[in-house]
Amino acid sequence: MTTILLVEDELALAQVVLRELEASGYSAVHADDGLAAVALHASTQIDLVILDWMLPGLNGLDVLRQIRQTSSTPVLMLTARSEEADRVVGLEVGADDYLTKPFSVRELIARVRALLRRNELILQTLHADRRDAGTSLVRGPLQLNPQTHVATLHGDALDLSPTEFTLLQLLLRSPGRAFSRAYLIETVWSETYVGGDRSVDNVVLRLRKKLGPLGDAIETVWGVGYRLRPESPATSRPHA
Repeated sequence: MTTILLVEDELALAQVVLRELEASGYSAVHADDGLAAVALHASTQIDLVILDWMLPGLNGLDVLRQIRQTSSTPVLMLTARSEEADRVVGLEVGADDYLTKPFSVRELIARVRALLRRNELILQTLHADRRDAGTSLVRGPLQLNPQTHVATLHGDALDLSPTEFTLLQLLLRSPGRAFSRAYLIETVWSETYVGGDRSVDNVVLRLRKKLGPLGDAIETVWGVGYRLRPESPATSRPHA
């Protein structure tokens, strides 16, 4: 059963939300302060966190920061703050969605369902990408063989780090697909993305240089991440 952690210090509101979550078929656990929330998240398999901003001891943003150090669990923030700047801060720290008090419980449940569906789709995509990782790929003068872990350009072996090789393989396998930095961190690095992390950008910069003119095909998608510019089907296809 899907387990949701509710972090809310207003007991009356918490009781209403817990009741509705359980009526909707979820298992729900409750923490009424930030420190208890961090401890509960660390000790329990949590599928989604509903997190109040204003908490005693450790506020919601600090709780979110600690969660994001080790986990990509979806987080829906609840707050009385309605200013755009406050919402932006929450999202930049790592919140997946934002609901301003007062809110209807019906809307809360709808957002919970949407976040869980989105997370499930992401997990399915990750699984598919890792499952298909053994397919050899060719793009013009560039050839990549995951079985031998060798990439060649015009017949010459490229000196790629394991991270550069994996990133190139992912891009080659899905030309035209835009990959977010968070997705690349989770797929290539098997870690959780933290806002401001430049790891992906630095690897892309090195990879572009090593690919020479072909590196220009790795395009920046502003506000998202990167994609490989697609070629015509006749010149870009996977090889078994």
